Amino acid sequence: MLAPPWIAVPPPGYGGVEHVVALLAHELTRRGHLVTLLAAPGSQSAAQVCNLLPEPHSDRIGASVFEADHVARAFAAIDHAREDGLAFDVIHDHSGFTALAMADRIYAPMVHTIHGPFIAETSEFYSANGHRATTVAISEAQRKQAPPAVRGSAVIPNPIAVHDWPLRRSKDPYLLWIGRMAEVKGPHRAIDIARRSGRQLLMAGPVQPAQEDFFQSEVAPRLDDHCVRYLGEVGGQARTELFARASALLMPIRWQEPFGMVMVEALACGTPVIAFPEGAASEIVVQGQNGYLVSDEAEATRALSELHRIDPARCRSSVASRYAPASIAASYERVYCKAAGIGRPRDAEPRQRFASANGSPGKRALDASAGPTRSRHPAARR
Repeated sequence: MLAPPWIAVPPPGYGGVEHVVALLAHELTRRGHLVTLLAAPGSQSAAQVCNLLPEPHSDRIGASVFEADHVARAFAAIDHAREDGLAFDVIHDHSGFTALAMADRIYAPMVHTIHGPFIAETSEFYSANGHRATTVAISEAQRKQAPPAVRGSAVIPNPIAVHDWPLRRSKDPYLLWIGRMAEVKGPHRAIDIARRSGRQLLMAGPVQPAQEDFFQSEVAPRLDDHCVRYLGEVGGQARTELFARASALLMPIRWQEPFGMVMVEALACGTPVIAFPEGAASEIVVQGQNGYLVSDEAEATRALSELHRIDPARCRSSVASRYAPASIAASYERVYCKAAGIGRPRDAEPRQRFASANGSPGKRALDASAGPTRSRHPAARR
C-alpha cells in the first residue's frame, strides 16, 4: 500500500486520502492479508509500516521533487523485498502520478486509485499512462469524466468506519464548512448562505500556499467572532465534535469533486448535507433523506428551513453499509486478484491470503527506508 508522501497515516487533521489508506490497510490486515504500508514518517497501522522520506511535507503538497523521491525509495524497497524472496503480489498506489507513470518498470502488478479530478492536464496524463496499471475510480461521476484509457475502471468508493464517528441527534444551531480554502470548494459561497439565513457558520481547514491570495481576498475580510468564525485546521476529537454538533454541513462546490469525504463524515455523525449537485455529491446525498441537493445559495438557504425533516439516524444509516470498510476491502480484493492473475477470493473465506509467502518486505527493504523511525507491527503477521 503506497500512500502519499505529504501527511502521516492516519492524518492528524486534514488528509482525506490518508484516512482512506488508514482504513483500507487496517481492514485488509484484519482480513488476514500481509500488508506493508509505505508512507510518510509518523504513520501508524496494524499493517507493517515502512517510512520512506526523512520527514513529511504537508506544507509542500504536490511538489514533484518529494513525490518522485518517495516513489523511487518505495520501488527500491519493493525490489529489495523480491531479492530477499518476499516478492509482493500487488502494489496498491494512492501516491499521485509518479508511481503510475513508472508502473510498468516494477515487477509487481499495480492497482492505482484515482483520487483527483479529471481536468485537461490530468486527462492527458491518464490517456498516456492509464494502461500501465489497473485503475480504480472512486465515484461514477469521476469515471464519467475519465478519458477512454481509464473509463472502464472499476468504481470503489472511499470507506468510512461509522463507529469512529459519534451519532448526535440533538444539534447545535451552527452550520459547518470544512475543507481546503480553495475557490472551487466554495467557502465564500458558504458565507453567503450563512449570512442569508442568519445562522452562525464555523469554518475549518488548511490554507495551503496556493490558496493564500484567495483566502485573504474572499474569506478573511468576512470573518468575525460571532457570525462567521474560522477555526484553522482542526483534527482529532475536536474535528469529530464539529461534525457531530453541526446542524448541517454546507458543500457549495463548483467543480467535479471526485468523492467528497467530508460529506460522508458528516453523515456518519447524523449531520445532514446541503450540497450543490456537482461531482459525486448526487451519489452521496439522497434528496430529502440525508440532505438536500440545491442549485445555488438562495435554494440552499431555503433548504435550511427543512432540516427538521431529516432524521440524524437515517443520515448515519445512509453511509454505514454503502461505505463500510469490509465491503470496500472486499471490492478491492477482487480487483487485486484480477490484477495479479490469481483466483477470486470466496465470500466464505474472508481471510484468504494471496501467494503463500508474499506480502511483507525483508530486512533490506526496510533498511532502504530513509526515515529516522521505522515500525514493524506484530499484527502484520498472522
